[in-house]
Amino acid sequence: MRIFNTETKRKEEFVPLEPGKVRMYVCGPTVYNFIHIGNARPMIVFDTVRRYMEYRGYEVNYVSNFTDVDDKIIAKANEEGVSAQEISERYIAECKKDMAGMNVKPATTHPLATQEIDGMIDMIQTLIDKGYAYNVNGTVYFRTRKFKDYGKLSHKNLDDLRAGNRSLLVTGEDQKEDPLDFVLWKPKKEGEPSWPSPWSDGRPGWHIECSVMSKKYLGEQIDIHAGGEDLIFPHHENEIAQSECCNGKIFSKYWMHNAFLNIDNRKMSKSLGNFFTVREISEKYDLQVLRFFMLNAHYRSPLNFSAELMESSKNALERIRNAVANLKYTEEHAQAEAMSEAEQQLAAGVPEYRKKFEEAMDDDFNTADALAAIFELVKFANSNVNESSSRAFAKLLRDEILQLMDVMGLIAEPKEELLDADIEKLIEERQAARKEKNFARADEIRNELLEKGITLLDTREGVKWKRA
Repeated sequence: MRIFNTETKRKEEFVPLEPGKVRMYVCGPTVYNFIHIGNARPMIVFDTVRRYMEYRGYEVNYVSNFTDVDDKIIAKANEEGVSAQEISERYIAECKKDMAGMNVKPATTHPLATQEIDGMIDMIQTLIDKGYAYNVNGTVYFRTRKFKDYGKLSHKNLDDLRAGNRSLLVTGEDQKEDPLDFVLWKPKKEGEPSWPSPWSDGRPGWHIECSVMSKKYLGEQIDIHAGGEDLIFPHHENEIAQSECCNGKIFSKYWMHNAFLNIDNRKMSKSLGNFFTVREISEKYDLQVLRFFMLNAHYRSPLNFSAELMESSKNALERIRNAVANLKYTEEHAQAEAMSEAEQQLAAGVPEYRKKFEEAMDDDFNTADALAAIFELVKFANSNVNESSSRAFAKLLRDEILQLMDVMGLIAEPKEELLDADIEKLIEERQAARKEKNFARADEIRNELLEKGITLLDTREGVKWKRA
């Protein structure tokens, strides 16, 4: 398996730090609103990377944070007259709904920045003790020039940054020793959430959060750090500086970055009126269509979103689902149980499609070519299965398509809708579980219903339900 490493600018053979295990950190969203389709791309891409790693037999510890303290969250809270915590909790819940709709698996751990403040204070203190950071009137800065490898990820030269383009400088105040130094801790302003620290009541800088959460949940060294290409500089560059100066070790072996998403060949922005949230897309399309659309391009290629391309993705996904439905029908109604001799010969060629799929995914997760291999298999199934086919042959092909689609996080066989009577029966079982104080089972039933698009509402008149 080869991965394109942003740091070395080349594809490298993937060798994990620990055989059979993968430690992977993916920068998550800042939660102040519904996630937009730009946020969705890394979620879908790196969820697929994780799924393929698991398919290959690796045990993946997948950590993806929520940034729940930030200027944008505070601004939204002030605008609504509520606390920053209320805003972040609301949009974390909404984000998780959208992720479920896109069939993005929950991370092994979804840490929240606000719950890791003590670790951030500890890391900042270590950086001060080692001479890599300094305190000026309650603001703590990182001495960028003291880390000799600064710029190794983004391939930026410190002197060029300093002399060339001011806009590339990490925001500066006059009190810094060097304009390139960046903030690790900042004192609170009026009306902002804050935490006590040895330097001031305040809050952490954005970059320190990921360094601390990655270290706590994955260890001092990780296999893969991933995110959108907009994070390469300064965010990921600064993470490397903090982590490697604090821990004295290489932070991440492989750096993966997905390319930008454009809308109708233009950059997505609210001012252009071409800004779409995942929730808005879900009102027009099954979010599986969005996932298919995202995977139909290589993750390092810029991706253009348009209504035409979404329609094309919808039709393509439908073709696969129709093929699977036809195979299921044949399987259920076949006269012959076992494969004929001719079918056995055809079946011998089926592993070739899986081989093509794996070769595509092993080559830096080329999901576009992997989907092409699935389509070849679908075409093969459509051409070779008919009413006279055996149950075994139809089942072999259906299982093969379903498994490869599952690796991509694509649902080729939509879940059958629950009947009203089945829903009522599960609600009764949940009520009985609650009476017996078996809350684990009660939660299990609620989640099972939620997965099938049924939401429950506990009211004074009893439990009410509705289909999503």
